[in-house]
Amino acid sequence: MIKVIIDRRIADDMESTYEASIKDTLRAILEAPGYVSGASYVDAKDSHHRIIITNWQSVEDWERWSVSESRRDVIAAIQPILMREERITVLTA
Repeated sequence: MIKVIIDRRIADDMESTYEASIKDTLRAILEAPGYVSGASYVDAKDSHHRIIITNWQSVEDWERWSVSESRRDVIAAIQPILMREERITVLTA
């Protein structure tokens, strides 16, 4: 199993828009082969900083999802409200 950490920075006053859009991601990811679980966090000191931690069966499963049309669609929906490109870290044990 692997963990994928996604680090995002949201534009000012766009938190509610982000939350609404991210629900589509959650629905889509539940159907992704190899997806195990995930959680979304808000930085306690900075509400514009978001961290998503997902668990996958393998790096290959994550990579397949990361380039999928479903992920591209949901990322396109939130891209305009991100202050920078998301940062992704893939961790293996």
